[in-house]
Amino acid sequence: MDKLELKVTNREILGKKVKHLRRQGITPVHLFGHAIESLALQCDTVQIERVLSQAEQTGLISLKLDNEKRPRTVMVRAFDRDWRKGQLIHVDFYQVKLREKLKLEVPVVLVGEAPALKSKDNMLEHELDTLTIECLPAKIPTNIEVDISSFTEPGQAIRVKDIILGEDIATLNDPELVVAKISWRPVGKIEEEVAEELVEVTEKAVEAPEEATPDKEKSEET
Repeated sequence: MDKLELKVTNREILGKKVKHLRRQGITPVHLFGHAIESLALQCDTVQIERVLSQAEQTGLISLKLDNEKRPRTVMVRAFDRDWRKGQLIHVDFYQVKLREKLKLEVPVVLVGEAPALKSKDNMLEHELDTLTIECLPAKIPTNIEVDISSFTEPGQAIRVKDIILGEDIATLNDPELVVAKISWRPVGKIEEEVAEELVEVTEKAVEAPEEATPDKEKSEET
């Protein structure tokens, strides 16, 4: 996997005062990792937004500190946004060791066209959105593609054990978990169930007319 590059500088402003940095187009950053000293950093917001859009959660980033000659290899561990404005508030980076395996979740992406979906009575169920894997940082895939073009009829499923990854990548999920499957449910059956529910609600409304309470009767008399 190719590493993205991001330049950061040391941050002296801490606590609630960092809001002044955001107004200047600067995002507070925190770097931590196993057996390393945690660092308070900052970065240009435009640049870090660009990197986040490409790195997602599994991409490796070459983090260049202004006072260090060698960049550090990191991953995005977490980031926060203002839920009202969408403004980036804070980013946490985790420094990785290239020879040390990591455990992480990778998105599952369904690809291909399932012939079974040509029938309106069939539907595709994507039951597992991510896979938990263990591998070296350089082997981390951006996503795991699952081909559904083999689905020709209802009842067919792809389980975790059916997904083949590289020799250096181990899957930690239960092998029998279903990732995706084709289910059968006739469109006419769905419409019939909806109609039955409507009839049931209507019957209950007719059988249980509103009863006047003492307070309501007193109000009406007044």
